[in-house]
Amino acid sequence: MVLLEAGRVGDGGSGRNVGLVNAGLWLPPDTVAARLGPVAGEALNTALAAAPDRVFDLIERHGIACEARRAGTLHLAHAPSGLRDLRRRAGQAQARGAPVALLDAEETARRTGSARFHGALHDPRAGTIQPLAYARGLARAAAAAGARLFEHSAVVAADHHGGQWVLRTNGGKLRARRLLIATNAYHRPTEGTRLPDLPLVSFFQIATEPLGDNIGGDILPGGEGCWDTGTVMTSLRRDAAGRVILGGMGEGGRIHEGWARRKLAHLLPRLADAPLAHVWSGRIAMTGDHLPRILRLGAGGLAVFGYSGRGIAPGTLFGAAAATALLSGDETALPVPAVDSHSEAVAALRTLGFEMAARMVHLVSARL
Repeated sequence: MVLLEAGRVGDGGSGRNVGLVNAGLWLPPDTVAARLGPVAGEALNTALAAAPDRVFDLIERHGIACEARRAGTLHLAHAPSGLRDLRRRAGQAQARGAPVALLDAEETARRTGSARFHGALHDPRAGTIQPLAYARGLARAAAAAGARLFEHSAVVAADHHGGQWVLRTNGGKLRARRLLIATNAYHRPTEGTRLPDLPLVSFFQIATEPLGDNIGGDILPGGEGCWDTGTVMTSLRRDAAGRVILGGMGEGGRIHEGWARRKLAHLLPRLADAPLAHVWSGRIAMTGDHLPRILRLGAGGLAVFGYSGRGIAPGTLFGAAAATALLSGDETALPVPAVDSHSEAVAALRTLGFEMAARMVHLVSARL
């Protein structure tokens, strides 16, 4: 196996995401079943429910040092309407045997250290990781198994003839019988491929300096990772060093960073003046129906994309399943049926719309 990476392993969303290892998609399971049909939809729900197991098993098997902690996640109700949504999600998940629990505002405050939420949905199947360390740990495990990894090797053309794929990079050519493209929100124009343009959502994060127990001891003491029910979503977690990491939609810059500082003080007033150590951002590839896609590229070629904000567990599942299907020639075990074409209407306009919506919300909330 050969990996051709345009930058360095983890440069894209794989290393820049929030670090939540969730079971399922952003969509509730009933919606997944409605959009894919009862058979394919429930097959995907079942596969994704077990996807965190796959992630944490890989971490343990290969000894990946990525701050893995399986304390679950908290989906936080930012408003009474959010709590109603969480109640529906809890019912749907519990009907499928998921061990989720709906928490009231008091218990949510105890678990988060913030009194600003109306409740939360706790999912103990989930957990958190340091995403960049996970991506690089997988790369090391692949190399140890015999894979050859080439960084700074962007593919500029991919053609299929004579029963082989011929990939041209900025440094040479590679011939392969099978091709898997997993560039997602960071795909670059590549001659000979027909991947669709996707709407992109930017997501930025800020991290405080490490906090001691005197300041941060009651902030997420159980180690859960969080995100809220807001349309313009906010995320919250702590890392192994004690940093508080808050994220929000947007590509960064003064508007978003100013909002993040105010939001942090709103949720956790004692952190109003906490020094910030890091700021970074990444991109999320969205699909119109928020379902991932597996696209056939031709003989022996597949592309996976469109996790819509749920990249770690679904991405791990989809990548492994697509690779297995390519090697075996059998697509029956794919988590969603492969398609021969896919398009997203006005992708660039929707990308702009996502960013403008985030800026508007963050400007309006200047006085939290």
